[in-house]
Amino acid sequence: MVVHDLHITQFKNHLQRDFEFSPQINCFVGNNGSGKTNILDALHYLAMGKSFLLSSDSSSIANGKEFFSLKASVEQEDEKQSTLQLQMPLEGKKLLKKNDKLYARLSDHIGFLPTVLISPYDSNLITDSGESRRRFLDQMISQTDPEYLFDLIQYQKTLKQRNALLKYFQKNRSFDLDSLEIYTAPLLRHGTSLYEKRKQFITSLNPLIQQYYAILCGGNEAISVHYSSELNDFTLQTLLESNLSKDRQLTYTSSGIHKDDLTLEMNAMLLKKTGSQGQQKSFLIALKLAQIKRLVELTGKTPILLLDDIFDKLDDQRVSNLIALLNREKFGQMFITDTHKARTEAIVRRIHEDSKLFEISAQGRL
Repeated sequence: MVVHDLHITQFKNHLQRDFEFSPQINCFVGNNGSGKTNILDALHYLAMGKSFLLSSDSSSIANGKEFFSLKASVEQEDEKQSTLQLQMPLEGKKLLKKNDKLYARLSDHIGFLPTVLISPYDSNLITDSGESRRRFLDQMISQTDPEYLFDLIQYQKTLKQRNALLKYFQKNRSFDLDSLEIYTAPLLRHGTSLYEKRKQFITSLNPLIQQYYAILCGGNEAISVHYSSELNDFTLQTLLESNLSKDRQLTYTSSGIHKDDLTLEMNAMLLKKTGSQGQQKSFLIALKLAQIKRLVELTGKTPILLLDDIFDKLDDQRVSNLIALLNREKFGQMFITDTHKARTEAIVRRIHEDSKLFEISAQGRL
Protein backbone atom coordinates (compact mmCIF):
# COMPACT_ATOMS: atom_id res chain seq x y z
CA MET A 1 0.00 0.00 0.00
CA VAL A 2 1.20 3.50 -0.86
CA VAL A 3 -0.23 6.83 0.29
CA HIS A 4 0.39 9.33 -2.51
CA ASP A 5 -0.86 12.48 -0.85
CA LEU A 6 -2.46 13.84 2.31
CA HIS A 7 -4.66 16.90 2.79
CA ILE A 8 -5.24 18.14 6.34
CA THR A 9 -7.85 20.72 7.30
CA GLN A 10 -8.22 22.07 10.87
CA PHE A 11 -6.68 19.00 12.48
CA LYS A 12 -5.02 19.72 15.82
CA ASN A 13 -2.37 22.44 15.22
CA HIS A 14 -2.55 22.17 11.42
CA LEU A 15 -5.12 24.50 9.89
CA GLN A 16 -4.29 23.59 6.31
CA ARG A 17 -1.54 21.26 5.12
CA ASP A 18 -1.04 19.46 1.81
CA PHE A 19 1.60 16.82 1.17
CA GLU A 20 2.70 14.80 -1.85
CA PHE A 21 4.65 11.79 -0.63
CA SER A 22 7.48 9.60 -1.81
CA PRO A 23 6.33 5.99 -2.27
CA GLN A 24 9.26 4.92 -0.06
CA ILE A 25 10.50 7.26 2.70
CA ASN A 26 8.97 10.48 4.04
CA CYS A 27 10.56 12.43 6.87
CA PHE A 28 9.07 15.20 9.01
CA VAL A 29 11.65 17.18 10.96
CA GLY A 30 11.14 20.04 13.38
CA ASN A 31 11.19 21.08 17.00
CA ASN A 32 9.12 19.41 19.69
CA GLY A 33 5.58 20.79 19.60
CA SER A 34 5.67 21.66 15.90
CA GLY A 35 3.08 19.03 15.00
CA LYS A 36 5.16 16.26 13.43
CA THR A 37 3.41 13.53 15.41
CA ASN A 38 0.03 15.01 14.51
CA ILE A 39 0.77 14.33 10.83
CA LEU A 40 1.38 10.67 11.61
CA ASP A 41 -1.81 10.69 13.66
CA ALA A 42 -3.72 12.01 10.63
CA LEU A 43 -2.52 8.99 8.63
CA HIS A 44 -3.46 6.70 11.52
CA TYR A 45 -6.96 8.23 11.57
CA LEU A 46 -7.42 7.43 7.88
CA ALA A 47 -6.21 3.86 8.41
CA MET A 48 -7.91 2.98 11.71
CA GLY A 49 -10.67 5.57 12.08
CA LYS A 50 -9.21 6.91 15.34
CA SER A 51 -6.23 8.60 16.93
CA PHE A 52 -3.27 6.57 18.18
CA LEU A 53 -2.81 9.20 20.89
CA LEU A 54 -6.08 8.05 22.51
CA SER A 55 -7.44 11.58 22.32
CA SER A 56 -11.14 12.10 21.69
CA ASP A 57 -12.29 12.87 18.17
CA SER A 58 -13.61 16.31 19.12
CA SER A 59 -10.33 17.27 20.83
CA SER A 60 -8.56 16.69 17.50
CA ILE A 61 -10.43 19.63 15.95
CA ALA A 62 -8.27 22.77 15.79
CA ASN A 63 -9.06 25.34 18.47
CA GLY A 64 -12.08 27.47 17.64
CA LYS A 65 -13.03 25.45 14.54
CA GLU A 66 -16.19 23.49 13.79
CA PHE A 67 -14.69 20.37 12.18
CA PHE A 68 -11.59 18.65 10.90
CA SER A 69 -11.14 16.89 7.58
CA LEU A 70 -8.50 14.45 6.31
CA LYS A 71 -8.14 13.21 2.74
CA ALA A 72 -5.62 10.91 1.04
CA SER A 73 -5.08 9.04 -2.22
CA VAL A 74 -4.03 5.43 -1.68
CA GLU A 75 -2.63 2.93 -4.18
CA GLN A 76 -3.27 -0.75 -3.54
CA GLU A 77 -1.03 -3.67 -4.49
CA ASP A 78 -3.06 -4.26 -7.66
CA GLU A 79 -2.33 -0.62 -8.64
CA LYS A 80 -5.95 0.35 -8.07
CA GLN A 81 -6.28 3.83 -6.58
CA SER A 82 -8.73 4.85 -3.88
CA THR A 83 -9.54 8.09 -2.12
CA LEU A 84 -10.08 8.07 1.63
CA GLN A 85 -11.75 10.94 3.43
CA LEU A 86 -12.56 11.36 7.11
CA GLN A 87 -14.65 14.21 8.49
CA MET A 88 -15.36 14.98 12.13
CA PRO A 89 -17.75 17.83 13.02
CA LEU A 90 -17.74 19.39 16.48
CA GLU A 91 -21.40 18.45 16.79
CA GLY A 92 -22.29 15.26 14.97
CA LYS A 93 -21.04 11.90 13.81
CA LYS A 94 -17.63 10.98 12.43
CA LEU A 95 -17.84 10.12 8.73
CA LEU A 96 -15.38 7.93 6.82
CA LYS A 97 -15.63 7.52 3.05
CA LYS A 98 -13.82 5.49 0.42
CA ASN A 99 -14.21 6.80 -3.13
CA ASP A 100 -17.01 9.09 -1.90
CA LYS A 101 -18.98 6.10 -0.55
CA LEU A 102 -19.78 6.34 3.15
CA TYR A 103 -18.95 3.37 5.34
CA ALA A 104 -22.00 2.17 7.25
CA ARG A 105 -19.66 1.08 10.07
CA LEU A 106 -16.10 2.21 10.74
CA SER A 107 -15.22 -1.43 11.46
CA ASP A 108 -15.85 -2.26 7.78
CA HIS A 109 -12.80 -0.14 6.90
CA ILE A 110 -10.31 -1.78 9.26
CA GLY A 111 -7.67 -3.67 7.29
CA PHE A 112 -8.06 -1.77 4.03
CA LEU A 113 -5.00 0.40 4.78
CA PRO A 114 -2.94 -1.71 7.20
CA THR A 115 -0.73 0.41 9.41
CA VAL A 116 2.02 -0.26 11.94
CA LEU A 117 3.07 2.49 14.33
CA ILE A 118 6.27 2.68 16.36
CA SER A 119 6.27 5.58 18.81
CA PRO A 120 7.37 6.62 22.32
CA TYR A 121 3.84 5.79 23.46
CA ASP A 122 4.64 2.11 22.87
CA SER A 123 6.32 2.13 26.27
CA ASN A 124 2.77 1.80 27.64
CA LEU A 125 2.85 -1.78 26.40
CA ILE A 126 5.58 -2.46 28.95
CA THR A 127 4.56 -0.28 31.88
CA ASP A 128 0.75 -0.10 31.76
CA SER A 129 -1.92 -2.59 32.74
CA GLY A 130 -3.06 -5.47 30.56
CA GLU A 131 -5.65 -3.25 28.89
CA SER A 132 -2.98 -1.55 26.75
CA ARG A 133 -1.55 -4.87 25.64
CA ARG A 134 -5.00 -6.32 24.88
CA ARG A 135 -5.82 -3.24 22.80
CA PHE A 136 -2.58 -3.68 20.88
CA LEU A 137 -3.24 -7.39 20.35
CA ASP A 138 -6.80 -6.77 19.16
CA GLN A 139 -5.67 -4.04 16.77
CA MET A 140 -2.97 -6.28 15.30
CA ILE A 141 -5.29 -9.18 14.58
CA SER A 142 -8.27 -7.06 13.49
CA GLN A 143 -6.22 -5.71 10.56
CA THR A 144 -5.73 -9.26 9.28
CA ASP A 145 -9.06 -10.93 10.11
CA PRO A 146 -12.49 -9.26 9.70
CA GLU A 147 -14.13 -12.18 11.53
CA TYR A 148 -11.94 -11.52 14.54
CA LEU A 149 -13.07 -7.89 14.62
CA PHE A 150 -16.72 -9.01 14.38
CA ASP A 151 -16.24 -11.46 17.26
CA LEU A 152 -14.52 -8.79 19.33
CA ILE A 153 -17.31 -6.26 18.82
CA GLN A 154 -19.98 -8.85 19.65
CA TYR A 155 -18.11 -10.11 22.72
CA GLN A 156 -17.66 -6.59 24.10
CA LYS A 157 -21.31 -5.75 23.41
CA THR A 158 -22.52 -8.92 25.17
CA LEU A 159 -20.15 -8.37 28.09
CA LYS A 160 -21.47 -4.85 28.58
CA GLN A 161 -25.06 -6.15 28.60
CA ARG A 162 -24.24 -8.91 31.10
CA ASN A 163 -22.51 -6.44 33.41
CA ALA A 164 -25.46 -4.05 33.20
CA LEU A 165 -27.81 -6.86 34.22
CA LEU A 166 -25.59 -7.80 37.18
CA LYS A 167 -25.71 -4.18 38.35
CA TYR A 168 -29.48 -4.17 37.91
CA PHE A 169 -29.82 -7.28 40.06
CA GLN A 170 -27.83 -5.73 42.89
CA LYS A 171 -29.64 -2.41 42.72
CA ASN A 172 -33.04 -4.10 42.83
CA ARG A 173 -31.98 -6.88 45.22
CA SER A 174 -33.12 -9.51 42.76
CA PHE A 175 -31.61 -12.29 40.66
CA ASP A 176 -32.81 -14.27 37.64
CA LEU A 177 -30.37 -16.93 36.40
CA ASP A 178 -32.34 -17.56 33.21
CA SER A 179 -32.05 -13.89 32.22
CA LEU A 180 -28.33 -13.88 32.92
CA GLU A 181 -27.71 -17.04 30.92
CA ILE A 182 -29.07 -15.36 27.80
CA TYR A 183 -25.60 -13.88 27.48
CA THR A 184 -23.69 -17.11 28.12
CA ALA A 185 -23.96 -18.62 24.63
CA PRO A 186 -22.72 -15.52 22.72
CA LEU A 187 -19.90 -15.01 25.24
CA LEU A 188 -18.80 -18.60 24.75
CA ARG A 189 -19.06 -18.48 20.97
CA HIS A 190 -17.25 -15.20 20.41
CA GLY A 191 -14.88 -15.47 23.37
CA THR A 192 -13.60 -18.92 22.49
CA SER A 193 -12.98 -17.88 18.89
CA LEU A 194 -11.06 -14.80 20.04
CA TYR A 195 -8.95 -16.89 22.41
CA GLU A 196 -7.96 -19.41 19.76
CA LYS A 197 -7.00 -16.72 17.25
CA ARG A 198 -5.03 -14.74 19.81
CA LYS A 199 -3.10 -17.83 20.85
CA GLN A 200 -2.35 -18.79 17.26
CA PHE A 201 -1.27 -15.26 16.34
CA ILE A 202 1.17 -14.92 19.26
CA THR A 203 2.59 -18.38 18.60
CA SER A 204 3.43 -17.35 15.03
CA LEU A 205 4.65 -13.89 16.08
CA ASN A 206 7.08 -14.99 18.77
CA PRO A 207 9.89 -16.41 16.57
CA LEU A 208 9.74 -13.32 14.36
CA ILE A 209 10.14 -11.03 17.38
CA GLN A 210 13.14 -13.06 18.52
CA GLN A 211 14.65 -12.94 15.03
CA TYR A 212 14.35 -9.17 14.67
CA TYR A 213 15.54 -8.47 18.20
CA ALA A 214 18.64 -10.58 17.56
CA ILE A 215 19.36 -8.54 14.43
CA LEU A 216 18.91 -5.23 16.27
CA CYS A 217 20.91 -6.16 19.35
CA GLY A 218 23.36 -8.82 18.22
CA GLY A 219 21.56 -11.67 19.93
CA ASN A 220 22.89 -10.92 23.41
CA GLU A 221 19.54 -11.20 25.21
CA ALA A 222 16.87 -13.91 25.08
CA ILE A 223 13.42 -12.35 24.63
CA SER A 224 9.92 -13.82 24.41
CA VAL A 225 6.24 -12.94 24.37
CA HIS A 226 3.71 -15.16 26.13
CA TYR A 227 -0.06 -15.13 25.85
CA SER A 228 -1.56 -15.17 29.35
CA SER A 229 -5.18 -16.25 29.57
CA GLU A 230 -7.40 -18.04 32.05
CA LEU A 231 -8.55 -20.09 29.08
CA ASN A 232 -5.12 -21.72 28.98
CA ASP A 233 -6.29 -23.77 31.97
CA PHE A 234 -10.10 -23.65 31.94
CA THR A 235 -12.93 -23.41 29.44
CA LEU A 236 -14.81 -20.14 29.34
CA GLN A 237 -17.98 -21.95 30.39
CA THR A 238 -16.26 -23.33 33.50
CA LEU A 239 -14.98 -19.86 34.37
CA LEU A 240 -18.43 -18.27 34.03
CA GLU A 241 -20.07 -20.97 36.13
CA SER A 242 -17.45 -21.07 38.89
CA ASN A 243 -17.33 -17.27 39.23
CA LEU A 244 -21.09 -16.65 39.24
CA SER A 245 -21.28 -15.80 42.95
CA LYS A 246 -18.25 -13.57 42.68
CA ASP A 247 -19.70 -11.78 39.64
CA ARG A 248 -22.93 -11.10 41.53
CA GLN A 249 -20.99 -9.50 44.37
CA LEU A 250 -18.72 -7.46 42.09
CA THR A 251 -21.57 -6.65 39.63
CA TYR A 252 -19.33 -7.35 36.65
CA THR A 253 -17.93 -10.36 34.79
CA SER A 254 -14.67 -11.14 36.56
CA SER A 255 -13.32 -13.83 34.20
CA GLY A 256 -12.98 -14.21 30.45
CA ILE A 257 -10.85 -13.20 27.50
CA HIS A 258 -11.31 -9.53 28.46
CA LYS A 259 -8.79 -10.27 31.24
CA ASP A 260 -6.11 -11.70 28.91
CA ASP A 261 -2.62 -10.24 28.79
CA LEU A 262 0.74 -10.45 27.07
CA THR A 263 3.82 -11.20 29.17
CA LEU A 264 6.95 -9.55 27.77
CA GLU A 265 10.16 -11.19 29.00
CA MET A 266 13.90 -10.78 28.67
CA ASN A 267 16.18 -13.55 29.94
CA ALA A 268 13.13 -15.19 31.57
CA MET A 269 12.34 -12.04 33.60
CA LEU A 270 9.74 -9.31 33.08
CA LEU A 271 11.05 -6.80 30.56
CA LYS A 272 9.91 -3.81 32.62
CA LYS A 273 12.05 -4.97 35.53
CA THR A 274 15.21 -6.06 33.75
CA GLY A 275 15.45 -4.15 30.45
CA SER A 276 17.25 -0.83 29.95
CA GLN A 277 15.53 1.93 27.98
CA GLY A 278 17.45 0.92 24.86
CA GLN A 279 16.62 -2.76 25.34
CA GLN A 280 12.95 -2.00 25.92
CA LYS A 281 12.74 0.19 22.81
CA SER A 282 14.56 -2.47 20.75
CA PHE A 283 12.08 -5.07 22.03
CA LEU A 284 9.13 -2.91 20.99
CA ILE A 285 10.64 -2.22 17.55
CA ALA A 286 11.18 -5.96 17.05
CA LEU A 287 7.57 -6.56 18.08
CA LYS A 288 6.27 -4.05 15.54
CA LEU A 289 8.51 -5.35 12.74
CA ALA A 290 7.21 -8.85 13.44
CA GLN A 291 3.70 -7.41 13.21
CA ILE A 292 4.49 -6.07 9.73
CA LYS A 293 5.78 -9.46 8.63
CA ARG A 294 2.61 -11.21 9.78
CA LEU A 295 0.37 -8.58 8.18
CA VAL A 296 2.06 -9.17 4.83
CA GLU A 297 1.91 -12.96 5.21
CA LEU A 298 -1.77 -13.00 6.18
CA THR A 299 -3.20 -10.28 3.93
CA GLY A 300 -0.78 -9.90 1.02
CA LYS A 301 -0.78 -6.16 1.74
CA THR A 302 2.30 -4.19 2.71
CA PRO A 303 1.36 -1.83 5.56
CA ILE A 304 2.50 1.74 5.85
CA LEU A 305 5.02 2.21 8.65
CA LEU A 306 4.72 5.20 10.98
CA LEU A 307 7.97 5.84 12.89
CA ASP A 308 7.54 8.54 15.54
CA ASP A 309 10.78 9.69 17.17
CA ILE A 310 12.11 6.18 16.68
CA PHE A 311 15.84 6.94 16.99
CA ASP A 312 15.66 8.43 20.47
CA LYS A 313 17.20 6.24 23.22
CA LEU A 314 18.86 3.91 20.70
CA ASP A 315 22.65 3.78 20.64
CA ASP A 316 24.55 4.13 17.35
CA GLN A 317 24.97 0.38 16.92
CA ARG A 318 21.25 -0.32 17.31
CA VAL A 319 20.42 2.51 14.91
CA SER A 320 22.85 1.06 12.34
CA ASN A 321 21.36 -2.41 12.75
CA LEU A 322 17.82 -1.04 12.40
CA ILE A 323 18.65 0.92 9.23
CA ALA A 324 20.32 -2.13 7.68
CA LEU A 325 17.25 -4.19 8.55
CA LEU A 326 14.80 -1.66 7.09
CA ASN A 327 16.92 -1.47 3.95
CA ARG A 328 17.06 -5.24 3.49
CA GLU A 329 13.51 -6.24 4.42
CA LYS A 330 11.64 -3.65 2.29
CA PHE A 331 8.98 -3.12 4.97
CA GLY A 332 6.99 -0.70 2.83
CA GLN A 333 6.31 3.03 2.71
CA MET A 334 7.73 4.80 5.77
CA PHE A 335 6.83 8.03 7.53
CA ILE A 336 9.49 9.17 10.00
CA THR A 337 9.54 12.04 12.52
CA ASP A 338 12.69 13.40 14.13
CA THR A 339 13.91 16.57 15.81
CA HIS A 340 17.36 16.46 14.17
CA LYS A 341 17.45 17.22 10.46
CA ALA A 342 21.11 16.24 9.98
CA ARG A 343 20.59 12.89 11.72
CA THR A 344 17.51 12.15 9.62
CA GLU A 345 19.27 13.04 6.37
CA ALA A 346 22.22 10.80 7.28
CA ILE A 347 19.92 7.91 8.13
CA VAL A 348 17.94 8.25 4.91
CA ARG A 349 21.14 8.30 2.84
CA ARG A 350 22.12 4.98 4.40
CA ILE A 351 18.79 3.40 3.43
CA HIS A 352 19.44 4.25 -0.24
CA GLU A 353 15.79 4.71 -1.19
CA ASP A 354 13.73 7.50 -2.76
CA SER A 355 12.78 9.99 -0.07
CA LYS A 356 11.24 13.34 0.75
CA LEU A 357 11.98 15.55 3.75
CA PHE A 358 9.45 18.03 5.11
CA GLU A 359 10.51 20.68 7.62
CA ILE A 360 7.64 21.34 10.02
CA SER A 361 7.25 24.47 12.11
CA ALA A 362 4.61 25.42 14.67
CA GLN A 363 1.08 26.41 13.62
CA GLY A 364 1.39 24.16 10.59
CA ARG A 365 3.56 26.51 8.54
CA LEU A 366 6.53 25.37 6.44
